Amino acid sequence: MPFYHTLGEIPPKRHTQFRKPNGELYSEQLFGTIGFDGMSTNSYHVHRPTQVKEIRKQYSVAPKIALENSIKSYRFRGFQIKPEQDYLESRKPVLTNSDCTIILAAPKQKTQAYFYKNTDADELLFIHKGSGKLRTHLGNLDFKYGDYLLIPRGVIYKIDFDTEDNRLFIVESRRPIYTPKRYRNWFGQLLEHSPFCERDLRQPYELETNDEKGDFLIKVKKQDDIFEMIYAAHPFDVVGYDGYNYPYAFSIHDFEPITGRIHQPPPVHQTFETDAFVVCSFVPRKYDYHPQSIPAPYNHSNIDSDEVLYYVDGDFMSRADVDAGHISLHPAGIPHGPHPGTVEKSIGKEGTEELAVMVDTFKPLKVCEAAMEIADEDYHKSWLDH
Repeated sequence: MPFYHTLGEIPPKRHTQFRKPNGELYSEQLFGTIGFDGMSTNSYHVHRPTQVKEIRKQYSVAPKIALENSIKSYRFRGFQIKPEQDYLESRKPVLTNSDCTIILAAPKQKTQAYFYKNTDADELLFIHKGSGKLRTHLGNLDFKYGDYLLIPRGVIYKIDFDTEDNRLFIVESRRPIYTPKRYRNWFGQLLEHSPFCERDLRQPYELETNDEKGDFLIKVKKQDDIFEMIYAAHPFDVVGYDGYNYPYAFSIHDFEPITGRIHQPPPVHQTFETDAFVVCSFVPRKYDYHPQSIPAPYNHSNIDSDEVLYYVDGDFMSRADVDAGHISLHPAGIPHGPHPGTVEKSIGKEGTEELAVMVDTFKPLKVCEAAMEIADEDYHKSWLDH
């Protein structure tokens, strides 16, 4: 959960006159969520943010489903997703349900010809490869390998990459994404036992305030359609804002692992949550230190949730034959656990250098066509004794 932030120039009191040097009023906008009950930001614009000149196109980007209902475990080789020049065209849905969509993307170019706004979902971008700058109407953030970028729904943005070698793991959430509530007190402050704190959250640090009129293309996503809308003023015309609703960054490398004498359950790795799924970060850490401990995770049944694990880097102790960019899907209803031989192999090990992102959903995930193109159809047999 972000905390109060202000950037640029704002008047002393909200909903009062705030004038430009020439005497004209700036246009105030309440950028809020959950009606008037959720997090919000008050922003002040050079031009009215309501000036739509034209709606040119509408087309579907809905995930194409290959498997509506499956109980089969899969491994997907994520780096086999082919790079695309355009950012939006590079986004390939691989798993989806009514609460979220998991996307792989390998964009080569920055967004130049258009701005983008997702009105359906908060977006959580994990940067597996690449660096650059996220540019938004509420300010800019630099990013690099290992960063999570949390972009609340409705934020208008562009994304600039330093090179053409980029790999993103993206979660679109139709539910608001927060930090775990058990890590926060009733004021919203992150507590002492939290694996990260407010110092680790990077807020927007610069505004691009443009005073331009013309034809500005914004590609707006609504109910899995893209609408190409032409606005009469530059979307990045904010002179200042304050509030709680804005994009921010958090590095997986700043997640401080929670360890114990015996193996700790996956919730200790939790980084973000919604009321429909959670996101966890597996980072380099010391193993369990009970003299009889078994560092490898125990077998467990996914009775109520699907588990998705995205492998980022390092040595993955509990899995055989996985590489960076692989995704494992363990559906609800069946048990899973370490692959044969990995339990004994883990005993006596003092630590791990693994790096991974996990998404656990409470509703079953549908497998998309793009995932089946990179699927290992025999992965479900990998727990057999040989």
